[in-house]
Amino acid sequence: MKQHTYFDSPIGGVKIVGTPAGISEISFVEQIPPNEMDREIPSFLDECQAQLEEYFAKKRKKFTIKLNFQGSDFQIAVWKELLEIPYGFTTSYLAVSQKVGDRKAVRAVGQACGQNPIAIIAPCHRVIGLNGNLTGYAGGLDHKRDLLMLENPLAFGKQGSLF
Repeated sequence: MKQHTYFDSPIGGVKIVGTPAGISEISFVEQIPPNEMDREIPSFLDECQAQLEEYFAKKRKKFTIKLNFQGSDFQIAVWKELLEIPYGFTTSYLAVSQKVGDRKAVRAVGQACGQNPIAIIAPCHRVIGLNGNLTGYAGGLDHKRDLLMLENPLAFGKQGSLF
């Protein structure tokens, strides 16, 4: 049975859903329902929340919690490919489509990213247009921009910028 909790991140409310088999959803919410922050949560949700807290504190660049993607084979292939995009870097929809084996599947990759059920951890926010423009993000372009700014290499003294 799926269980859930909410996390009050620096960029807004986040809902976390999963089972002991893995996290199946991380999504942005406009408002955290009252009394949701005070209840006991299972360890697998607590671990996910702890890793998200570390990420937002710039102490975690790679997540280690179990994920439980649910979608078509193509969607799951795209979502798994997102996990390979390093923290602080971006890639294009074209590059992702090439890595999943079909250069012509750029639009399908965009749709799969738009339907990514595990935001932040499966970092579809790191996928941008070929021209460098920020393009659609299910969580809203403001969240996409905020996540990219959080990961901006310039904040860590590295050369280069995400955009």
